[in-house]
Amino acid sequence: MEYRQFGNTDLKVSVIGFGAWAIGGPAMAGSIPIGWGNVDDKTSADAIRKSVEAGVNFFDTADFYGLGHSEELIGNVIGNNPEIIIATKVGHKLSEKNDFILDYSKDHITLACEKSLKRLRRDCIDYYQLHSARTEHLINGECIEAMEELRDAGKIRFWGLSLNTFNPFPEAEFLISRKIANGFQLVFNLINQRALSLFKSMYDNSYGIIARMPLQFGLLTGKFDSASSFEKADHRSFRLTKEIIAGSNKALESIWKFADKYKISKTTLSLSYILNYPEISTVIPGIKTPEQAIENSQSYVQFENEEMDLIRKIYKDEMILLLDKIEKQG
Repeated sequence: MEYRQFGNTDLKVSVIGFGAWAIGGPAMAGSIPIGWGNVDDKTSADAIRKSVEAGVNFFDTADFYGLGHSEELIGNVIGNNPEIIIATKVGHKLSEKNDFILDYSKDHITLACEKSLKRLRRDCIDYYQLHSARTEHLINGECIEAMEELRDAGKIRFWGLSLNTFNPFPEAEFLISRKIANGFQLVFNLINQRALSLFKSMYDNSYGIIARMPLQFGLLTGKFDSASSFEKADHRSFRLTKEIIAGSNKALESIWKFADKYKISKTTLSLSYILNYPEISTVIPGIKTPEQAIENSQSYVQFENEEMDLIRKIYKDEMILLLDKIEKQG
């Protein structure tokens, strides 16, 4: 396993991290699924342990994943391991009517941090993230003040922002221009490369970069086809329509040939493309099983410059239209 420096912090993170949304299990916001369907906690725990065995030292979760269950699992299995870097997030919650709402008030962030620490069985969170806070929240300043007070109090070591999936620019530019925070989490993969133009500015200003959704909810494993279906409690049941699956499979045909050339899986190819960017500190595929932990931890391939150029060209020529459809789907 390779390790990279996380921005201007003293954290050295494994290039493959553990995305822990899926192990949170099923959860609903009203009638909308916000989880990944049913999971087995023993299998999830085995996946965590197998990842650690493979050299993974960076685990990314959120208090909203499984409404706290993801954090609890991580805390139970590796919370007492000082070698493990745990990142979590704050700002998403359910209202009294069980609707999804955002809350970046100082009171909520402070209380939520204490609850996360308890679930994670930690005295301090290594990296705490505002969960998709928007520009208006940052301008208000209360959330920034809360994060800095938590850092000064020793409740968190470093903090950053998990950016919007489809428009990461306003919030990233706000923090970079003011040299606030330590890192960003953003969506970057073969299908969604909108954030690419931010890499240089982030890297030059010493921010760590976490690449999330590297497999685009499984589309980039090459394992889905027209017969694929998802249980009702799985958020992919409304996001990954047959049209989107078919469209992605067609657009990816010319990229998958690299998997044959390098004798790697489509999953490894997808992760490799992201890690070919040295600005990326770590990539966090969602992991639910020990088998996924093993596959996702395989050594990545260094592509030739011409191959990287070709992949970027395919994105511009074909993926952008597909991404627009994915954005409209939600």
